[in-house]
Parts: sequence; C-alpha cells; structure tokens
Amino acid sequence: MNHKILHKEIQEFIVEKSNVAVDINKLILSGSPFDNVSPQELAQQIAGRVKARQKLPTWFAQRGIYYPPTLNLEQTSSETTAIYKSKLVSGNTLIDLTGGFGIDDYFFARHIQKVIHCELHSELSHITAHNFKVLGVHNCVTIASDGLEILKNQKNVDWIYIDPSRRHESKGKVFFLEDCLPNVPASLELFFSKSNNILIKTSPLLDIQTGINALKQVKEIHIVAVNNEVKELLWILDKAFTGDVAIKTMNIQKAANQEFSFILKDEAKQTIDFALPKTYLYEPNSAILKSGGFLSIANAFGLQKLHIHSHLYTSDEQIDFPGRRFRIVSVLPYQKKILSKAGITRANITIRNFPESVATIRKKLNIKDGSENYLFFTTDHEHKKIMIQCEKIS
Repeated sequence: MNHKILHKEIQEFIVEKSNVAVDINKLILSGSPFDNVSPQELAQQIAGRVKARQKLPTWFAQRGIYYPPTLNLEQTSSETTAIYKSKLVSGNTLIDLTGGFGIDDYFFARHIQKVIHCELHSELSHITAHNFKVLGVHNCVTIASDGLEILKNQKNVDWIYIDPSRRHESKGKVFFLEDCLPNVPASLELFFSKSNNILIKTSPLLDIQTGINALKQVKEIHIVAVNNEVKELLWILDKAFTGDVAIKTMNIQKAANQEFSFILKDEAKQTIDFALPKTYLYEPNSAILKSGGFLSIANAFGLQKLHIHSHLYTSDEQIDFPGRRFRIVSVLPYQKKILSKAGITRANITIRNFPESVATIRKKLNIKDGSENYLFFTTDHEHKKIMIQCEKIS
C-alpha cells in the first residue's frame, strides 16, 4: 500500500480521471505525473473508483478511499447484496473468516457490536483497515492472518461468516464447496464449536441440493437477485436446527422488491393444475427459477402451469406476481407457414422448454430483436410446440 497515493493532489487527480471516460492503457503508457507513484498504481486507483461508481456508491462518494487490484473488487459483494445479508445477523460478535475488501463487514457493523475481519493477504487487510477508518467504522477489528487459525484461538462468537474462494490453485474456478478455499464442509465441526450461527455466501451456480448435502443444520437458503440477475446464495446454518429447510427468494429492484418463500420439502408434495394459455402469462423472476419452487409458486398465486417443465404460468384474471407479467395477444402452433403469416418482423424472444435456440428461431422466422412484441416459444401440457405473442404489463 503506497500511502503517497493518499496525498491531496494525487487524490484530486484520481477523482478527476475517474469521473470521465479515461483510457486506462493510454494512461499507463503516458506515465505518472507524480514522483514515487507509478502509472500502474494510479491506474489501479482510477479503475477501482470507476468500478465502485455503481457497485459501491458509498466508497465512490468518499475521498481518501484506497482501492485494491481489480480482481478483489470483482470478487467482493455489491453494496446492494451486502445490505441484504447484514439484516440476517445480530448480536455482539461476528467473525468474517474471508474478509476481503470489507464490504460485507462494513454493513455487518451496523447490526453487530464487534466485527472481526480476517484476511490472509496482508496488503488487502491494511487497505481495508485504512478504508474503515476513512469511512468512520470503529467497531471492526482487522487481522492479517488465516481466518481458520484465528477462529481456533477465538472465544465463542454469535456469528461466523465465510465467503470461500472459488479460485482453486490447481483446479482453477470451482463451484463445489469441497473444492473452495477454505473447505467449508471439512471445517463445520470447528465452526459449530465456536458459534451456533453460520452464514455462508456461495456462487449462484451452486446446486441447492448439492449444497444441502455438503452442509449440516441448514436452516435457510436465501437466493438474492438484483434486477433479475441472481448474485448470491446465502446459507444460514443453525447448530440446534432440526426442522425443514426454508427457501427465501429476493429480487431487489428499484421499483419494488419481489419476495417469495417456501419450505423445500413441501415442493415435491405439491399438486397443481395445468392449462392452455388463458388471458395472462407469467414468468417467475430469476431467483424463483433458481429456487426450483415451480409448484409452490403456482399454488401460492392460484395459477395454472403450461407444462411441468415449461415454468410459465397462466390465469384468466390479472394478478400481482414476482416476475414478468404479460397480456396474451395470440397463441399459434409452431409451424413456419402459420407464423410467417402473422407478420411479426421484430420481437423480444424467450424460450422455455423448447428444442430450438433463440438464434435459430430468429433466423428461421426472420424476426429481428426489439419492439414491444414479446414472443414465448414453449411446449404446452398437450406436448405441442407453440408460440405465445404477448404485451408486457408494466
């Protein structure tokens, strides 16, 4: 960490360059206007602040923030998801075994009296400690050491938080918990000897049942999406829990958040009705699609499903729904002669339980992207391939 970067004139330079569309490579080649600060160091700070504009607005707005390498910023939580997970914890003490850039801990500190930030890489630990001071966070202790080793010598805490690295030294990018660093399943005995409550953040690509099989005492799984893109899976483990796993989905949006919860065990017991497309069509948001609660969502909202594998729903009356809503204009069989006569030249296309790709459909029917037309190509419960033409309901 080069403290000269924090000098006033250098900070002003960083702010000025990060507020415009600067070419980082060109900036590096042009050299540094400051002694003892390399062009690479300047580029790292400018690129970091540019990335923080959307992802970390609190950091972006604060002068004197020191930014780590881009990879660390890419791996960290956004403020949006950090705020969400911070509301899942409370108590006196939380230890973060994989602290990183400290975004999660900044928000945990609003709900926990003392947060212990462990980070194996000393440079990143020092950067985080500096930023906590700049941001006025006084109840976070930073320790530049292996979180597992710190935990072994730690008194009992209210919460353990861990975001295991999905970059394995020999296997590359991994998704199974056993392959992540540290190996969470192998450390559960240690965790539960130090705390009754464990919060784990994993990749959204991790299969839910695979994660449950690898862990113990899973109480809740939170599937967090932002603007309909799943960002994180959050696993709450409770040492004393013996009940059924609750799935909680959240799609965070500017207009209104979409929430839906169900008990995982009950999903397989559900029975639902199937129907051909009626007046309205519904597509669940990405968090619900990831959850696998396809029958639970139908029963919760009194909807019929088009097909067991299509994950599209229909009704005669319009309802509020956690996903996209459409008014059906027409339903046509998937036959080129019939579809060509419909005269659709531009449309937004979605496929659900359909054998052809969007690109193939566009080429076959000569339909360009865009317009207010929405086309769903899917299979109905009579196993017929159909196209549903819709208008989106705002």
